[in-house]
This record gives sequence, structure tokens and C-alpha cells, in this order.
Amino acid sequence: MLEGLHPNRPTHVFRISTDERSARAMTELIGEIFDPAETAVAAFEIEDDGPWLLEAYFAREPDEKAVRDLLRPIVGDEADKGVFEPLEQQDWVKASLEGLKPVRAGRIFVHGSHDRDQRRPNDLSIEIEAALAFGTGHHGTTKSCLDAFADELKLRTPRNVLDVGTGTGILAFAAAKALKRPVVAGDIDPEAVRVARENARLNGISPWLKLYVGPGVRNAMADRPGHFDLVFANILAKPLRMLAPSLSRVASHDGTLILSGLLVKDVPGILSSYAAEGWHLQRRYDLEGWVALVMKHGGAAQQPRRYYH
Repeated sequence: MLEGLHPNRPTHVFRISTDERSARAMTELIGEIFDPAETAVAAFEIEDDGPWLLEAYFAREPDEKAVRDLLRPIVGDEADKGVFEPLEQQDWVKASLEGLKPVRAGRIFVHGSHDRDQRRPNDLSIEIEAALAFGTGHHGTTKSCLDAFADELKLRTPRNVLDVGTGTGILAFAAAKALKRPVVAGDIDPEAVRVARENARLNGISPWLKLYVGPGVRNAMADRPGHFDLVFANILAKPLRMLAPSLSRVASHDGTLILSGLLVKDVPGILSSYAAEGWHLQRRYDLEGWVALVMKHGGAAQQPRRYYH
């Protein structure tokens, strides 16, 4: 599955069935052309070895002709078969969840209510349903972060965790369930925080979640110098570069950052920005064109490990 980050309050969706090569090409093109704050694109296989469905979500009514003309060099007249539809506010995540399999990363198991029967006795189960915020767990960046966190737990037990740009809260939930400790999580979108709070209640972890509304670490709960030994930031390349100084400030001297929301082409710039703050790459996770980076603060840099999924 390929996917982009959600626009706040999407109002319209464009859907087209195509082959994998075309789906990947259109995903990359739409991601390059449109403002990521106002447009999202998702592409996933409808069935094993079958056609792919591309969905593009827009924060306002799009110029249908312009979108079709943009895609025509890739799919030709098939662009005219794509369908534009207005969205009810609850539809867009629900649509993305339907037909998708649960996500597993170590003992962490993210699922909808219809997949409860697939839970194992020792799973750290997180149940997420349709909501008005990004972060269903199926997105390649979220899955890579969960894999990175599961591997981090094999090496050490973090004590103080911060999740910047929490969305529906999956990464914070995984940390709270695995560590059984309070986790600080925030998002610039009040609706995302509201949904995360509701999801926390439904998953029985409200006492462990300390949620705030604000950009980056601009909140007293998050802006604690040297406090957090694990920081998640699953957002976008540009804000990640801008956040390098502030994330470095709140991380402990032996801390770990798990950064994602990155395309392959974004990685060099992120590594450079964080190297300037004293970080080095420990592990890298590549999944369907998206990348998650595990950065270590302090200590000697070693040859990083690279994982493909």
C-alpha cells in the first residue's frame, strides 16, 4: 500500500482502478504536484495479484478536468473513468480501512472491530475504527514506525516517550501498552487530538495518555529539555527538518528518535539536519516507497542496519 498524509477535513475523493505501475506513478505525481496539507493520495492492491485502487483526497472541491489531464500521460483515456465523489466527514478513513488486513509489528496488533478474532493471547492489541484523523496503522510510515518500535523494545525499555504529530494515536498507544507508562502525545489538529483521546478510551489506556494540542513540542508537557529517551515524529520532511533543534532539545543524551513520513528522496536532507544536532542513523526501514529512520543521540556511529518490507 502507498499512501500520503491526510488533509484536514477532506471534502472530495477521486478513485480510479489501475495496475500497480500506474498506481505508483500517479501516487508520486499527485504527491509532488499538490500541497500535502490539502491533498492525500492512497493506492493499494484490491486483491492478491489483482488491480490497484488509487484514491486521492482533497480538502476542497478539485478541478476535475485538471486532475484528469494531469494523470492522462500515465493512464491515457483511462483517466476519464476515474470517479470524483463528495465525502461525508466520516467516510474517508472508513473507506481506507475497508478491505485492509490488520497490521502486526512484533506483539503489536492494529485492527478494526471486525478482526478481533485474529488477536493472539499475548498481543498488544490496538483497535481503531474510522475517524477524522490520519493514522490507521496501514499507512507505510505508521507500519514502519511500529516495526522500528518493536525492534527498539528488543534492545532496551524506554521510560519517557513523546509522540509528535500523533494523529489517531497509534504510536503513542503502542508505547503505552508495551511500557505500561504514561506517554505524552500531541498534534497541531484539535480534531486529531479529540479522536486520539476517544481511541485511548476505547482501548482502555486513557490513564497513560497525556495529550496536547500544539505544533511540535510547544506545550509544557512536551517541552522538557533532556527528558524523553524515545521520540516519535511521523509527519513530513519539511517540518521534520524544522523540528530538528527542538526534538534534539527535549531528547535525552542517550535518546532515540523514530522519524517517518519520508519518501526515499527526503532521507539525505533529514540525515543532514539531524547530524548537525549530534544524531546518527542506527536503523532504516523501507516500506513501499516510504522510509522510517531510527536515530541515536550520543555514542559512536556504527554502520546502520537497513530493513525492507
